[in-house]
Amino acid sequence: MTITVSQLASQLKGEVIGDRDREIADAQALTKAGPSDVTFVGDEANLRKLNQCHAGVVLINADRLPTAKQLMGLQEVSFILVDDPQTAFIEAMQLFRPKRQRPTIGVSQQASVDSSALIGKNTNIYPGAYVAADAVIGRDCDIHPGAVVGAGCHVGDQTTIHAHAVLYPEITIGNRVIIHANAVLGADGFGYRFEQGRFTKIPQLGTVRIDDDVEIGACTTIDRGMIGATIIGEGTKLDNLVMIAHNCELGKHNALVSQVGLAGSVTTGDYVRCAGQVGIADHVHLGTGCTLAAKSGVHKDIPAGETQIGAPSGPIEEQFKIMMAMQKAPEMRKQIRSLEKQVADLIKQMAELREQISEPIAEAA
Repeated sequence: MTITVSQLASQLKGEVIGDRDREIADAQALTKAGPSDVTFVGDEANLRKLNQCHAGVVLINADRLPTAKQLMGLQEVSFILVDDPQTAFIEAMQLFRPKRQRPTIGVSQQASVDSSALIGKNTNIYPGAYVAADAVIGRDCDIHPGAVVGAGCHVGDQTTIHAHAVLYPEITIGNRVIIHANAVLGADGFGYRFEQGRFTKIPQLGTVRIDDDVEIGACTTIDRGMIGATIIGEGTKLDNLVMIAHNCELGKHNALVSQVGLAGSVTTGDYVRCAGQVGIADHVHLGTGCTLAAKSGVHKDIPAGETQIGAPSGPIEEQFKIMMAMQKAPEMRKQIRSLEKQVADLIKQMAELREQISEPIAEAA
């Protein structure tokens, strides 16, 4: 599919600066775009890279246009002025790369669906999927090949469960939830007592509740509660390979990046963000709006709105001072050794002076 810059601008409700008849065939990242591609400038970092850009058309806002023209020099490029270049670029990308139409297959004969399960209207159960007894699946859902919906699970409307994801029994999933491949929801929490030299399993008789508009990444695991529910709040996004232990309760619109691990009974407020490989000890509370930088190790509650970094984590301003001091440690060590040598030399010189002074006094006596 190819369209002209003029047609693209009309679609995006933007203003063309430059050649309106140039043909555009795809959308690409700024440094990878060619003469038949559209790209965008969303921030100052992208703006500075424009001298490396060879795109045919650049989506940009009016304030950055003069600088963009200067950086791109004599290159033959068209600009489309829009208020929000990133949003416009996403729309353009969807135009050039439309999603496949959702098929309507209903319940496949190659799926295993218990006769007691209730399946909503316009829901697809793909070949190889398994739906156990007393499960309830809402309308407009997609249960992909190899997915398992355990006994007594309740899945809301417009929810997608991708291939080989597993819902253990008695799990509740809200509306418009996306569960990616190989995610596991409702496995037993890691609960044991040590008795007479052996680990004795503590029964994990709680459940998992996933609220509306949650997205759960591939290979992420969410353990069931020991007594009550492990809860993932509305709108929360979990990346691939995230671990949520038993009885955690996450608030609304949290964002947890890959390899984040939460120990048992961690709670969070709303809009909490955890970067990659953050580890959080059991029973810690993360306050609303707090942010944890990558590899932070958290062992105590985090106040609302605070940004922390480090292991153990601390307020970012304090931790940066510590990090800067650590970077200077080798030079400081050299300085200390030099000072030690100077002090030793001074002590030696003082001792020699005392001897020189004491000899005339002894002769006079």
